[in-house]
Amino acid sequence: MNCLFLYNPTSGKGKVAKKVDYIRKRLQVMFEQVEIVATESAEDLETRARDGAEKYDVILFSGGDGTFNNILQGIGSREVRLGYIPGGTTNDVARSLGIPRSVRGALNVIEAGHSAKLDCMRVNDRYAMYVAAAGAFTRATYVTPQASKKKLGILAYAREGLRSEMNFKVFPLTIECDGRREEMSAVLVLVLNGRSVASFPINRRGSMCDGTLELAVIRQAERPGFFRRIGAYFSVASLFLFGVRVKKRDILFLRGEKITIGTGEDVVWDLDGEEGMKGNITVEALPQRMRLFVPKKKKI
Repeated sequence: MNCLFLYNPTSGKGKVAKKVDYIRKRLQVMFEQVEIVATESAEDLETRARDGAEKYDVILFSGGDGTFNNILQGIGSREVRLGYIPGGTTNDVARSLGIPRSVRGALNVIEAGHSAKLDCMRVNDRYAMYVAAAGAFTRATYVTPQASKKKLGILAYAREGLRSEMNFKVFPLTIECDGRREEMSAVLVLVLNGRSVASFPINRRGSMCDGTLELAVIRQAERPGFFRRIGAYFSVASLFLFGVRVKKRDILFLRGEKITIGTGEDVVWDLDGEEGMKGNITVEALPQRMRLFVPKKKKI
């Protein structure tokens, strides 16, 4: 079998770039042919993944959740086995799947050879692996400077969120989920296919192989007063600390295979930590769309 290894040299604190020689030695034991490429941009990563899916038996890659998203965009519906070495700041996909966040541990998973077919999401005409989100704090994942992420790690996201996003913007939502319709205004909406968001296990009962999506919304009055604004801060904290099924009046939780969300044209969606489209979206679960090396005894 031959393999292509793509890595983002700037992800996280550059730990994978420092261990390329070690990775090469491990991969040369596992595969007959190994090609290693340091990608130069998101577009370069997508292009190389797209081309590699036609030429290689296995595509391995390293980076953060944004890198995982780029790989999805690149391979599309092509059949190719994937392997992931987490190298980003939060690594929520790895947390959801139980993939070790050390290079050695992730390589051990790949060497063991156990793979599973996983669901992903289609959001309009793009793919996402674990989350489509809009509202409070979601911009922090893609506006935080790379230099800050290298220096502070996950704390850089928290600092950016506290610095620029404490005045939660209220936006309208019309939600249709498997025949149920809801209309409201909100400060945060999450469509989930994984268990972890921003390193918090907020969707503990979620699965990446059940063909179902989870939706969590923090509702808010259109023109909230002081106490309602304070209440929204407590609701966001409750959601991340206690999970999507926390029982609060202003937190809506739904499950379904297809979710359509109508909202304002200025509402920006975060897809796996990367800036996505604006306005209305339709999110569909794509059952067993991709095959990935995963730990054999971990529930996914």
